[in-house]
Amino acid sequence: MRIPRSAIALFCTALQICFGTVYAWSFFQTILVRQIGWTHTETAWAFSIAIFTLGVSAAWAGNMLPKMGPRKLALIGSFMFACGYLVSGLALQLDSIPLFYLGYGVIGGAGIGLGYVTPVATVAKWFPDRKGLATGIVVMGFGVGAFLLSKGLAPFLIVRTAGALPEVFIWLGIIFALILIPCSLALSDPPPDSTGPSTTATADPDEADEPKYARSYLGTTQFVFMWIVFFFNIAAGISVVSFQSEILQEIWGLADDSIEPTTLAEYGATLIAVSSICNGLGRLFWGLLSDRFGRVTIFRVLLGSQMVVFGILMTETNPWVFSALVCYVLLCFGGGFATMPSFVLDVFGTKKMSTIYGAVLTAWAAAGIFGPLYVGYLKDVYPDRAVMYCFLIGILMLGAGYLFSYLLNDGRIRLGRPTLETTLQRYGIAVPGRG
Repeated sequence: MRIPRSAIALFCTALQICFGTVYAWSFFQTILVRQIGWTHTETAWAFSIAIFTLGVSAAWAGNMLPKMGPRKLALIGSFMFACGYLVSGLALQLDSIPLFYLGYGVIGGAGIGLGYVTPVATVAKWFPDRKGLATGIVVMGFGVGAFLLSKGLAPFLIVRTAGALPEVFIWLGIIFALILIPCSLALSDPPPDSTGPSTTATADPDEADEPKYARSYLGTTQFVFMWIVFFFNIAAGISVVSFQSEILQEIWGLADDSIEPTTLAEYGATLIAVSSICNGLGRLFWGLLSDRFGRVTIFRVLLGSQMVVFGILMTETNPWVFSALVCYVLLCFGGGFATMPSFVLDVFGTKKMSTIYGAVLTAWAAAGIFGPLYVGYLKDVYPDRAVMYCFLIGILMLGAGYLFSYLLNDGRIRLGRPTLETTLQRYGIAVPGRG
């Protein structure tokens, strides 16, 4: 029985929503510090390890997807993601930070990375006639996943378990397994005659490159500058993602010291939910703008406008204004993820897309280590001035990214001019006159 391609799109979106719940980390960040007694730096390590492992495993998955197929890769990723929560629950029960790092950070993060590239690549194959819309919806699902966790599952489970964090994490693992595994089983590549209108196009001579030759492009200055710009945009945004709930609770507490801690926690969860929606919408909004105005221009707007916003956030004490500005930061954070795939496609071509983009995602891994950790360190060492210092460092990162963006261009890059000899050698054909 053939599965309708609309159902495939639904399954792919469900996968991304579940994996995207990792961006609700700041919901647990505050609770772990207050209830378990871990420091800000210790808890931040869990999120950093998860994002680092996510980026590295996503790069690997981009190369393995054609060999393993979407169903197998999605199943492995889903199983690991669910197991990560189960191991994390056991770690909390034993009060073991290393085990928590292993569960939430390594196992869970690798699961997300393996599953992240699969839904996007799969839905693009099923919708060649509406590739931009289909992939945009699926990628948006990853951005809004934090809404599901911060305003739905997590608060519900905390109430049902009377605040027992080990049970909350175990139940999350079970629930995610029940959703992810059936969706993964439904994934498959489309048969040749089921993908709608033909999308034939004039062949690009450079597109004859086999994927293995894409690795030679990783040493080009264009790739390096793209990686650097992507890194700075992610590092600035993910530093806000990792602590947005706690910072907002502190600001509300300063504005009105009569607010109860439970109410503050609800305010923080609401910010996570709303900002996650902005993260998702940014992936559609900025992606559409980049089609019209160019990828480099949009990256400059993302980085430059955030520098102004971070400057205001350094001293902003109004919780409503602070929340609105954080939502804009998340809008730009999602915009970077929407613009970069098309940027890679424009510069390096279709055949090299999966390999190059997978390598670019290692910037996500590096930013996941740097961003949350410097915030956690500052909150432990300089608790009274941490917020100002965090946003100041963010301005410096965004400024560096903005400067590097002037070394980028949207033009297609090719390594040298192909000759008859190099073309024959590339495909294993003997060159006349050579043994």
